[in-house]
Amino acid sequence: MTLLDAAGLQTIYGSGCSECLTTTGDHAGTNQCEHCGSVVACANADLRVESGEVLGIVGESGSGKSSLAETLALERDPEATVAGEVAYAGHDGNLLDVDYQTRHALRTGEIAFVHQHIRDGLELEFTGGGNVAEKLLAAGWRSYEAVRERVRELFEATEIPPARMDDPTRTYSGGMQRRVQIARALATDPELVILDEPTTGLDVSVQARVLDMFRRVQREENVAAVVVSHDLGVVRLLADRTLVMRHGRIVESGLTDRIMEDPHHEYTQTLINSVL
Repeated sequence: MTLLDAAGLQTIYGSGCSECLTTTGDHAGTNQCEHCGSVVACANADLRVESGEVLGIVGESGSGKSSLAETLALERDPEATVAGEVAYAGHDGNLLDVDYQTRHALRTGEIAFVHQHIRDGLELEFTGGGNVAEKLLAAGWRSYEAVRERVRELFEATEIPPARMDDPTRTYSGGMQRRVQIARALATDPELVILDEPTTGLDVSVQARVLDMFRRVQREENVAAVVVSHDLGVVRLLADRTLVMRHGRIVESGLTDRIMEDPHHEYTQTLINSVL
């Protein structure tokens, strides 16, 4: 079943003009409009996410992948102009046009976002358990005992010692902080989790543990995911299908194994050759 279906997604930083889309993109070699100076973070982006699958989005820094992920996660940047259509199973109309209440309900319950930067996703002075509990309270949980039990379950699932629940999050290692973000994202049993550069700042050995943990939990819970990364190894490990972005455009898409073994676009070939 198709969980999310997006068409013509577009994010522009700046005033924008009639020439923005024609003077940017892969053919132009830039995502900055030469006429008005606006940055076309992404444009003409079409994608879908099936229930229970993992979609990877890969590209170098500045390719537009994070802007696309934020749009899908209903993260509104006041400095950006966003357009396009996002259909989500069980909801009528375009998710980009919903009111604040509906957007809040979706982000609290059905669509979760794991930020690239820890400080954007967690309050480091809160306890680890408090960060997860905050999501549950926002979703309407009121029983102290039920919240504590759910936090304990999530800590165990994401391989965080439950004994650390009441320790300030700033005392956790980088890998544990990342796992707290994932536990928080999974707290209300979302249908879709969007992860933006989930291994940023982690040592290679810690990256492997975090990714293995997420892959296990994702399969056990059958939750759909969008994983954004500049690291092809991350996408190869997690994603069923992959989109490749460059200069704000999707330049190639397909099954991950096909993308990795038989890339068609010159840029995708360069990406893969750079890690061989």
